[in-house]
Amino acid sequence: MAVRLRLKVSAGERSVETVALLNSGYEAPTPQLLVPIDLAVKLGFWPPQGASEVTLDTAGGPLRAWLYPRAAKVSVVTEDGESKAAPVDIVVSSLAVEPFINDKLADEMEIAVESFGRGLWRFTWEPKEKLRKSEKAWHH
Repeated sequence: MAVRLRLKVSAGERSVETVALLNSGYEAPTPQLLVPIDLAVKLGFWPPQGASEVTLDTAGGPLRAWLYPRAAKVSVVTEDGESKAAPVDIVVSSLAVEPFINDKLADEMEIAVESFGRGLWRFTWEPKEKLRKSEKAWHH
């Protein structure tokens, strides 16, 4: 299993709920949310205008993507509320099939993974007994 979180992504007047995969191997110097093109369209980031074209090093080799620095705010939506919103860079990938949360964004949203294998997590400020279950993958 993996850890997936329900997110509310807000960019200007647009706001979308989605489910994103927490990927601790997605390392970057800033909080980033990598999104597929269909989600980028809903948020107003496709076709790319004003974005920097970047090449990301991935396990599958170089990936061409478009970077919008601090272009959105992201919060985690749970059954009992919504977390504080964190500013995030949006990275648009033509190869992605689901959104990815990078290591720095997980820190900004105060996510503590208790078990990747069982898909269990909590907020860092919650007691260790408060285990939350991963969301199921949600394809747009």
